[in-house]
Amino acid sequence: MGRVEVVVPVLTLALIGFVGGVVTGISPCILPVLPVIFFSGTQSVRRDARGETAGETGGGVAVAERPVRAAGRARPYLVIGGLVVSFTLVTLFGSLLLSVLGLPQDVLRWAGLVVLALIGVGLIVPRFEHLLERPFSWIPQRNPDASKGGFALGLALGAVYVPCAGPVLAAITVAGSTGQIGLDTVVLTGTFSVGTATPLLVFALAGRRVAERVGAFRKRQRGIRITAGIVMLLLAVGLVFDVPQLLQRALPDYTAPLQDKVNNSQPVLDLGNLTNDQNKDLSKCAVGATELQSCGKAPDIRGIQQWLNTPDGAAVNLADLRGHVVLLDFWAYSCINCQRSIPHVTAWDNAYRASGLQVIGVHSPEYAFEKEPRNVVSAAAGFGIKYPVALDNSLSTWTNYRNRYWPAHYLIDATGTVRHIKFGEGDYDVTERLIRELLHEANPGATLPAPTDTTDSTPNTGDITRETFLGSTKQVNFAEQGQYTTGKRSFTFPARQADNTFALDGAWTLDTQSITPTGGDARVRLTYKAKEVRVVLAGTGTLTVDTPAGPRTMAVSGTPRSYQVISTANSQQGTITATASSGVEMFSFTFG
Repeated sequence: MGRVEVVVPVLTLALIGFVGGVVTGISPCILPVLPVIFFSGTQSVRRDARGETAGETGGGVAVAERPVRAAGRARPYLVIGGLVVSFTLVTLFGSLLLSVLGLPQDVLRWAGLVVLALIGVGLIVPRFEHLLERPFSWIPQRNPDASKGGFALGLALGAVYVPCAGPVLAAITVAGSTGQIGLDTVVLTGTFSVGTATPLLVFALAGRRVAERVGAFRKRQRGIRITAGIVMLLLAVGLVFDVPQLLQRALPDYTAPLQDKVNNSQPVLDLGNLTNDQNKDLSKCAVGATELQSCGKAPDIRGIQQWLNTPDGAAVNLADLRGHVVLLDFWAYSCINCQRSIPHVTAWDNAYRASGLQVIGVHSPEYAFEKEPRNVVSAAAGFGIKYPVALDNSLSTWTNYRNRYWPAHYLIDATGTVRHIKFGEGDYDVTERLIRELLHEANPGATLPAPTDTTDSTPNTGDITRETFLGSTKQVNFAEQGQYTTGKRSFTFPARQADNTFALDGAWTLDTQSITPTGGDARVRLTYKAKEVRVVLAGTGTLTVDTPAGPRTMAVSGTPRSYQVISTANSQQGTITATASSGVEMFSFTFG
């Protein structure tokens, strides 16, 4: 019986991973890879002893045409096999390995691009190909054929190939970056890779079939090799300038309905090796329900680096809080959504603590700077937080609750059972009503204070610009399609800039999570729609902003925090240009 309980979920994930991969493999973002895959299959004609192809001319003398047998029949499979292996390992372990080694997150991608370009040059220039093969000449080869190099090509493609993102890939990436890699994550990643590669294999086999059946391909193998080399070089250049993303935006995603069906299935929502015996019943709760539910015993608070607002920093154990109603609030101090939610949480703490409510803030950092305890201490004091705060820097409690959002509220009754889950902002009246119901359940004779009256400032997120990240690994809403990778870069404002985007001008140093002017003033231009614009800054210097109401200069100092840039009575479309002095670190723009 126990064996069935393990095998069935794994088989389910394998099926979801494969189907999700196949759907991704036929989506628009796969198009730039197809020519390379096709030509990898056409290189399957055996040469004669002089290195010439039957039917070609050598030295001006026609070589007698004779029957040609297909060689390198394994090449398409080797190319796709290399892609599956490389993509699986890079997706699962790449981020974790690079973090351990202290290397930039795009090292593997650039290594793959270099290898892809080298293979392309080798196909065009045979002497260069021989130089590439010389270090491996000690390996005995009885029957060398066109399949050699196929697996290496696949490895390079797997390192640079980034399919259309979605919850499946997001869950796999989170699991890899946090080290929470289990059998389910490995199975899902492998089957997703195989599913994605299946349409590519069909294309590679089609290329081989054409090479075997069409005389022009058999007679002009030299020209085909040169064409294949050029196509690989073009792909490498296209990947440098994010052509797949450009295509994805330009073409309608005809696979979107299929993607939604896969991505919104419950097994996908439970990915990333996050499901365990403690949290498996959380799925019984419909997120954002308006009535109390029963979703199993509350998972433990675990892996906490430090506790704030407790006697001598003592840990809080949920088992010791039986008889109390507990509200777990997952937050991060620079998250604008959390900042709008916290006044409601602190109001509930003030109003209902004496009646048996225990609020616990679980600070799960989104940025690296949010892991610094003194930053959280300062932020908690500024927000007026007096309830216990757990520093969940390893995201251990976050993953134990299978959480995916900032903020997130988990309401636990006096018996230790999770009764309500709410992701994101809003519906504070519902949450407060359910808190009051649970307090009455715990103590039917209790007299509760009047409901709190905190203004709900939740914006209509569909009507404002989404949070805009500036760091190289988190970049969102960049207006241009050029290179945006870690290191020193120079930019020029585009002649035209799309709505809800940012653009850079001048010399900048791009870090993984922030950007800093290099050697002088540099500018950021932001187009937005919102009532309020805020920016997360750190370091020392000034930020001068040209707003519709005129210029204003903000003094920046200390650890990262959110600064208000502009606030209006109503949501409006606008453009602001900010000039940052040397020493100022910019992390993100947030909107209200």
